[in-house]
Amino acid sequence: MEKMLVVVFDDESKAYEGSRALKQLDAEGSITIHAEAVIAKNADGTVTVKQSEDDFPIRTVGGTAIGSLIGLLEGPIGFGIGALAGTLAGSIGDLRVAGVDAEFVDAAAAALTLGKCEVIADISEEWVTPVDTRMEALGGTVHRTGKKSFEDEQRARKIAAIRAEIEELKAEQTHALADRKAKLQARIDKLNARLQAESDHAKQRLEQIKNETEAKVQALQKKAEKAQGEIKATLEARAKRIREDYEQSETKLKHLLAGQLMAAAARLEK
Repeated sequence: MEKMLVVVFDDESKAYEGSRALKQLDAEGSITIHAEAVIAKNADGTVTVKQSEDDFPIRTVGGTAIGSLIGLLEGPIGFGIGALAGTLAGSIGDLRVAGVDAEFVDAAAAALTLGKCEVIADISEEWVTPVDTRMEALGGTVHRTGKKSFEDEQRARKIAAIRAEIEELKAEQTHALADRKAKLQARIDKLNARLQAESDHAKQRLEQIKNETEAKVQALQKKAEKAQGEIKATLEARAKRIREDYEQSETKLKHLLAGQLMAAAARLEK
C-alpha cells in the first residue's frame, strides 16, 4: 500500500546514508519510492530541503504529498502541540493533500529538532521489515502511516454543508419580506460562489492526482518490464493497486462535481 515515511537521523551525513539505503531497497523491489527528500530544521524553526531527488515519478515537491508534509513540519508544528488558529485552514488543506493525520505530523515534527535531519518519502511497501531493519542499522528512527483519502471525505462534507446552508436560506427566503429577501439572496450568492470555488478546486486536484498516478504507474511498469519472478509480480501488483485507488478517488470527485453541475442547472431553471 502507499505510505508516507519519515526517518529521523542525528545528522545530515546519516540522513544521506539513509536516503541511499532507501534507493537500494527501491532497486531491489522491496519498496517503491514515488518521491523523496532530505530535510533539516533551522534555528528559526523553518525547514530546509537539503536534497530532493528528481529521478522519481513525482519530480517536484510543490503541491504534492511530500510538499504538503514539509509545509506542516515547518510549523506551527502539529495540531496536538498547538497549531495557531490563523494557520489552521492552510494546515487542514496540507493534511488533505499529504494524506496523513495530525497525530503522524505531531510525531514527525516533534522528532525534527535542531541539528537533526529527516528523510521523508512517498512510498509503496507491503511489509515493514526491509525498511525498518536498514534504517535502524544506520541509527534512524522510523515513522510511517498509510496514506488516507482525507481529501475526498473532507471535501464531500464541506460541499454538503454549503449546499445544506443554501437550502435553508432559500426556504427562509420564501417567507421573508422584500427587504429581507435581498439580504438573504446576497448570502445565497456568496455561498454559491464558495460552492463553485470548491468545484473548481476539485477539478484541479482531480487533474493533478491523475497526472501523479500516471507517473507512478508508468514508472512501476517500466521497472516490471526489466524484472522477473516475484519482484515483477510485486511491481505489477503495486501499479494495479495505485490505479485502483486513483479510480476510487476519481469516482468520488466526479460525483461531487456532478452534484455541483446539477445544482447549477437547477438554479438556471428557476
